[in-house]
Amino acid sequence: MTLVWQACLWLHDQPWATTIRESEITFPALETVHVLSLALMVGGVAIVDLRLLGLAFRRESVAELAAPLLTVTWIGFVAMASTGLLLFAAEATDMFTNPAFRLKLLLLLAAGGNMLIFHFTAYRDRLRWTADAPAPPATARIAAALSLTLWAGVVVSGRAIAYFHHHG
Repeated sequence: MTLVWQACLWLHDQPWATTIRESEITFPALETVHVLSLALMVGGVAIVDLRLLGLAFRRESVAELAAPLLTVTWIGFVAMASTGLLLFAAEATDMFTNPAFRLKLLLLLAAGGNMLIFHFTAYRDRLRWTADAPAPPATARIAAALSLTLWAGVVVSGRAIAYFHHHG
């Protein structure tokens, strides 16, 4: 057995994971919070990405638009990640073999990597991207397009998990 599989078995067998899995209220409540927090986070990201691409909010500078959304986006991320970890723990053995879940994890890692690269490179010049200035540089626009694509993939693959779900 692999270490990852053993960790999944251990998580799955935890009393609190069993409680979540078997509850008629807890699991659906966590799923609801997970989806709503995902919408909050991806919504904030999408607004900034659309501005970077010049498709929306063109009258505002990127910095002015992104600043207030950062807090909302982080709140959404923390809630999404927390509920996602609890949902995963409740069904860790099923998720381990679920191809849609594995794809979602890969897309999440890629989206996170894209965000980190963007923030440590192109985003450092955001104060120059005013409403009156030309479009942000190509690297920022590419990162925005990639971000929208990856987050759409996260949402779609997350939804597809139910179609590859095995109840043991």
